Amino acid sequence: MKLGIITGGGEAETVTGFAIDHRKVAPGTVFGAFEGARVNGEDFIDAAVASGAIAVVARPGARVEGAAHIADKRPRERFANLAAQFFAPFPATNVAVTGTNGKTSTVEMTRQLWRMAGDHAASIGTLGVNTDSDNARTGLTTPDVVTFLSNVAGLAREGVTHLAFEASSHGLSQYRTEGVPVRAAAFTNLGRDHLDYHGDMAAYFTAKLRLFSEVLSPEGTAVVWVDDPQSDRVIDLARARGNRLVSVGTHGDTLRLVSRDPTLLGQGLVIEAEGREHRVTLPLIGAYQAANALIAAGLVIATGGDVATTLANLARLQPVRGRLERAVITKQGAPVYIDYAHTADALEAAMLALKPHAAGRLIVVFGAGGDRDTGKREPMGQVAAQHADSIIVTDDNPRGENPAEIRRMILKGARGASEVEGRRDAIAAAIAEAEAQDIVLIAGKGHEQGQIVGDMVLPFDDVTVAREVAS
Repeated sequence: MKLGIITGGGEAETVTGFAIDHRKVAPGTVFGAFEGARVNGEDFIDAAVASGAIAVVARPGARVEGAAHIADKRPRERFANLAAQFFAPFPATNVAVTGTNGKTSTVEMTRQLWRMAGDHAASIGTLGVNTDSDNARTGLTTPDVVTFLSNVAGLAREGVTHLAFEASSHGLSQYRTEGVPVRAAAFTNLGRDHLDYHGDMAAYFTAKLRLFSEVLSPEGTAVVWVDDPQSDRVIDLARARGNRLVSVGTHGDTLRLVSRDPTLLGQGLVIEAEGREHRVTLPLIGAYQAANALIAAGLVIATGGDVATTLANLARLQPVRGRLERAVITKQGAPVYIDYAHTADALEAAMLALKPHAAGRLIVVFGAGGDRDTGKREPMGQVAAQHADSIIVTDDNPRGENPAEIRRMILKGARGASEVEGRRDAIAAAIAEAEAQDIVLIAGKGHEQGQIVGDMVLPFDDVTVAREVAS
């Protein structure tokens, strides 16, 4: 869409692009200068103007010379809405998913269900930009707003009509997903995460609630996993705004999970919808995988999908990369699963998913990320001690912290656990220990292709390493 900005001379100049990185500014660009946790974008206003920025979106007190100053107390939101006008049009049907765990699986399952129904669909999130035929990495759960809007507009140009995207707490608090009309928004669950950024659970949850209080269209639908203790807050908010409600779970009114029967390679589900029971064999293991699949079905139904067809298509869902992904079966016959679980809640959910399938022991390998919320480390050790038969605490992404100190904090909660310094050695130790009836869970990194040590990203893929040491 052609967009003009009124400059100091009183004439409208044509906008050529948007940028929040001054190094990406070209003549005609609108520059977003925001105060961040580590970098203050206002420090680069002069450099952006020198590179050709015709306008700068910043707080009212910012100093802008040589370009139009678009002043706003919420400059990130103003910038996002202007950028949306520039990048539009977008796909006709857009849905967003927030929650501590399950966002990645839910948006990808939503994409798959739409595709099965004949729609040209895509998903955006931790796994990148996924379409029926392509995958591109973005590196973040919610990319910066310029990348996000550009990607969404590009998908529309390619013919994508249905988009599901992750709305992280960071992305919502920093207005990275503004401007795209959201027809349905889903809440998965709430657990402890990202308190290094938000400070406390109240602020963390408030950030997520923005999806329902401000981002979701007033005529849109809230899809809520009602079995989570915090779901009432989301439901109350949806009702206060007059949004339609799709409730999902064992206490759901729209999609009620009547029963769940674990099988060797999946689980049988009985779902009540529209007054009748639907029986589905879900080819994924674990209670939380069933939850993600039903939330995805709720999103599809909320945006016009046929109930019976959508539920039947759950039987055709494919596993999501790094989410209880079976990497290999060892020579002794023990399956090895990879999962992205990096919070106590997620780690517990992964272990509970696998436990019914282990005739022998459940062996768990995990660590915790450095330069992140330190308060979740001991609880991760505690839930591992509660549910695992054998625990190996190792390194995750230590970043700038001392890896030994991170392991020490986890081990406070995991009394009796083994400690193995190198992640590859830890995976090898777990696989060597596993016998025919055991299951190995390698948690924390999931789909990630590298390990962050200091300021370096070293090649590391849990799936690849597990296959190598098992061979």
